[in-house]
Amino acid sequence: MRYFFEIAYHGKNYAGWQNQANAVGIQSVIENALSQMFRTEIKIVGSGRTDTGVHCEQQFFHCEIEKPFETESLIIRLNSYLPRDIVVKAIRKVKPDANARFDAQERTYVYKITRKKNPLLEGLAWHVFKPLDVQTMNRGAALLIGEHDFECFSKVNTDVNHFLCEIKRAEWREKGQMLEFTITANRFLRGMVRSIVGTLLDVGSRKTTLKEFQGILNSKDRKKAGPNVPAQGLYLIKVKYPTRIFVREAPQVSRAQQTDNE
Repeated sequence: MRYFFEIAYHGKNYAGWQNQANAVGIQSVIENALSQMFRTEIKIVGSGRTDTGVHCEQQFFHCEIEKPFETESLIIRLNSYLPRDIVVKAIRKVKPDANARFDAQERTYVYKITRKKNPLLEGLAWHVFKPLDVQTMNRGAALLIGEHDFECFSKVNTDVNHFLCEIKRAEWREKGQMLEFTITANRFLRGMVRSIVGTLLDVGSRKTTLKEFQGILNSKDRKKAGPNVPAQGLYLIKVKYPTRIFVREAPQVSRAQQTDNE
């Protein structure tokens, strides 16, 4: 049977989501934990790949589990197997053809910037001390809305069939000393969010004009865009799926509840 697992993690100690030969990825840590628990090899498919050091408030993966289990009990047991910086939040049964990657309709990322040096945010946000025109940065962000070719904001030599993405939301918000950029799209290219943020920061510091930003978007040339900002400020915060892929199940009754009923 196929299940979707909802997880969150702190990305500092990992080389991103995907398994790698010479570095530890989130995927391999979870696969090892599940395989140990069920005493059989279990492979998982994530809703997307996060880069080295990127954090996650909501990520999903799917896998096949044939042995029956009680959901709440499995969540507790699995979290005891996993390191402190990875947590399973929920498990849901889905239809046999449901796919955590290809059925995702939207993904939302947030990039967090602190305007004031704060040691408690070290590794969780990027410190930017220079003055920024947030209003102009939002004008630039508005130019991203809709379907565009985002090759200029993609890592080079990436293995994709096309560079078209539909941006549904892109905006900056100030929250005290924090500045957050939220972006939602049907898909993202490798390095896309960090490149967009870096280029919009150039707009905010008046290094790049809005006309030049539009020209960068039209150029399809990565060399014309701004630098990638550090991974430490980037969070995957939401993945949206159609409700049709989920299986409605009767509420499970725990052993404790069974005992009480008896």
